[in-house]
Amino acid sequence: MVDTPLRALVADDEEPAREELVYLLSQDPRIGAIQTASDGPEALKILQASDLDVVFCDIKMPGLDGIDLASVLSKFRQPRPRIVFVTAYDEHAVAAFELDAADYVMKPVRAERLAEAVRRVVTAGAPAALQSPDDTDDETISVELAGITRFVQRSTVRYVEAQGDYARLHTGQNSHLVRIPLSTLEERWRDAGFTRIHRSTLVALAHIDEMRVDGGRCAVRVGGDWLPVSRRHTRELRDLLVRSTSLR
Repeated sequence: MVDTPLRALVADDEEPAREELVYLLSQDPRIGAIQTASDGPEALKILQASDLDVVFCDIKMPGLDGIDLASVLSKFRQPRPRIVFVTAYDEHAVAAFELDAADYVMKPVRAERLAEAVRRVVTAGAPAALQSPDDTDDETISVELAGITRFVQRSTVRYVEAQGDYARLHTGQNSHLVRIPLSTLEERWRDAGFTRIHRSTLVALAHIDEMRVDGGRCAVRVGGDWLPVSRRHTRELRDLLVRSTSLR
């Protein structure tokens, strides 16, 4: 929870999209006052006149598009607002992160995805002492096998499969069954680079070697294994992979 709610600007030329974003943000206690703009020039005018913490910006807008707006914003003196792109177009992701975007959210916007974008804004630039331990520590999970307890480091886990109330950790040559629900691992390991790609699969972004889309179906290769990606997770996964690649 932030001490002071974030002052936000929502810039989108489509009124329904703008209103929906304002509504979703208003439900988040980390967001305070919200201003709106219907195009790039109006957004720039508000930015020049107001002290803001974050801009949620569409890319294709009349007058001044979102990329151009971010370029102008990058020349503002620090501290300047962080920018989160909210768009239906994924081809601008690389340019967005080159402009130091805090996040790149694909439309249609899901509440939980937007909440993650807000979290990224809140934690951006936070001192290491204020960050979650999971951001820096390599968590260890105990695995019971024939009366012997072994320890598996999170960094060695390539992907995780749900098996009822259990989860199977895949670590290259081996796999280990642990009594931890997949949803629990997803929450604990989100900040460590793991993401859900299917209702039954969690994968480490750093271990994805290839992503393939063919005939509307998507899959990723992790080592020698091909894992299916559900349609509802495809766009978000592509976004995350572009972001992780641009930060390497």
